[in-house]
Amino acid sequence: MSSVVIYCRSGFENDAAAEINHHAALQGVAGYVKAKPNTGFVTFECFSPDDAQLLIKQVDFKSLVFARQWFSGVLLNDMPIEDRVSEVKAAAADFPLCGDLRVETPDTNEGKELSKFCKKFSTPLAKSLEKQNKLTREHKPLKPVLHVLFLTNNTAYVGFSFSHNNSPFFMGIPRLKMPSDAPSRSTLKLDEAFNVFVPKEEVEKRVQPGMRSVDLGACPGGWTYQLVRRGMFVAAIDNGPMNDMLMESGQVKHYREDGFKYLPEKRNIDWLVCDMVEKPLKVTNLMLDWIVNAFAKELIFNLKLPMKKRFDSVYECLTLVHEELAKYEVDYTLQAKHLYHDREEVTVHIQVKKVPEKLYS
Repeated sequence: MSSVVIYCRSGFENDAAAEINHHAALQGVAGYVKAKPNTGFVTFECFSPDDAQLLIKQVDFKSLVFARQWFSGVLLNDMPIEDRVSEVKAAAADFPLCGDLRVETPDTNEGKELSKFCKKFSTPLAKSLEKQNKLTREHKPLKPVLHVLFLTNNTAYVGFSFSHNNSPFFMGIPRLKMPSDAPSRSTLKLDEAFNVFVPKEEVEKRVQPGMRSVDLGACPGGWTYQLVRRGMFVAAIDNGPMNDMLMESGQVKHYREDGFKYLPEKRNIDWLVCDMVEKPLKVTNLMLDWIVNAFAKELIFNLKLPMKKRFDSVYECLTLVHEELAKYEVDYTLQAKHLYHDREEVTVHIQVKKVPEKLYS
């Protein structure tokens, strides 16, 4: 297989293309990108047939910002409508035994029109792949995932991804329900961030009731809502008004202050979240100040992107974080993702593991 297929948000194909080009170059993989505007996916065509699988093995999926999902695969054109199952089976002949099947479409209006067909097609395809010994009868989460990405009713990319290095979500999209009592739709961004950035097996330890949190730029309370929902006590920082219901919860204290000037009294903040509308480098520098001063253990913040050169803007900010925290010898992990509920922004998560005491003592 020579193609790496990457799902992205419609309109962000150029950013996903720039990103896979960047990582392919770092791996020494030669190839070229195929991308069309507003299609919801891009492909990286490798010159060597084995390099697509190498990329999805060697590049950490969590390091990709604009990719919702990816797999190595081949394009099937002009499949006979009466027997598309046989075409997919033939393409999968050399695949490893997979433990999951996902028949998907790009996240576009055209893709949505195919979704009913994909659901109907999944069952006969799964049974046929089981007989071929390419798919387990029961879901096996540690085995590779077999993907079929339909572009039209007779055109699809067929391939597989590795379960330890992909998105666990169908189409790379967590399915979340908008709470009826949330103050704003922005609440879904933080809900998704917790689902994407904190592994299920670590949620109980890292996201606990009773934890202390700070929400910079909190008004009217969309992100504060998610912190309160998880049982945390919240310092909501914003000059604007907060939602009355949240204030009545007894878990929120509202400080009418500028989020860029507020400083906590103690270094005991478990979670800092920030969704302020400001230049991405300014927000990044503010987050760095909180980290090197050991004010917070984990941070989730949004970087509002310019209309052009969004990939460059994101990587400029992430490079600054890596360089500064390396200089100050801070131990940390970082993830950044253009989440489903993000628009012209990217969400970043940093877990601070250790800050040298000399920096803040």
